Amino acid sequence: MRTLDAAETAAALPYGALVEALLQMFERERRGEAHAATRTSVPLAGGGVLLLMPAADARFAALKTVTVHAGNAAVGLPVVQGEVTLMDAVTGTRLLAMDGNVLTARRTAALSLAGAARAGRHVGGRMLLIGAGVQARSHAEAFAEVAGVRHLWIHARTQAHAEQLAQHMRTLGVDATAIADPAQVCEEADVIVATTNSSSPVVPPKVRPDATVIAVGAYRPDMAEVPPELVRRCTVFVDTLEGARSEAGDLIQAGIDWSTVQAFANAEPTRQDRPVLIKTVGHALWDLAAAQLAYTHQQQR
Repeated sequence: MRTLDAAETAAALPYGALVEALLQMFERERRGEAHAATRTSVPLAGGGVLLLMPAADARFAALKTVTVHAGNAAVGLPVVQGEVTLMDAVTGTRLLAMDGNVLTARRTAALSLAGAARAGRHVGGRMLLIGAGVQARSHAEAFAEVAGVRHLWIHARTQAHAEQLAQHMRTLGVDATAIADPAQVCEEADVIVATTNSSSPVVPPKVRPDATVIAVGAYRPDMAEVPPELVRRCTVFVDTLEGARSEAGDLIQAGIDWSTVQAFANAEPTRQDRPVLIKTVGHALWDLAAAQLAYTHQQQR
């Protein structure tokens, strides 16, 4: 079994191909040709947690294993560590192991683009990015590479981090600027992406009538990046209804009417005169799609 390090995993998951792989997985999910089990959570010593996320289709199976130890930051170790293993679904033969952190970052950014496509939204205009961590960087790179974003505002809790990401994006040909107040540009932005772990809203409530808001950071019911009043104005799309109902604090706190929420697999494009909110919480099927793409990439080399 071949094992890919972080750089090799990134090289095996080009954003454009990854978006297409996810769109194809949505179709397999819709047809009942791919399935995933509920995520398993096992408490570990020292307040850590072990997460297991399996998924399979007719050809492949994948298992993502993640450990989270909040105390690691104090001793210079990664808080989140993970790997994804791809197997032959018929024989169980282990085919490929990949860096789980890199795979998750890239497939999450690609998932935002795939969700926008399912909602019928073009996201190549002026972009406001809230956050400057791993997910913010992957979204900035993916939207520049795939959607053609060339004007980018970046806001982060630490201004220096926002400026560092802006400098990186300028090397990629993007007109990127670190800003102190997202409210100053929120009504100019065509697309707004929030990638924080904030427990209170970071997206300003006033956005363009045709804006696309993408929120990927909040992963618990007590967390929310998008204010309830904005959520209720939007047409809402999610990666999975089951995951959103239990984890998407942005939607739960807004008291959303779940009968109006569309999952990517069955989504129909919406009209352009109302804001769209794309909310993702992650799913093992998306890891399976990414792992399959990485394996194909390796086979073609």
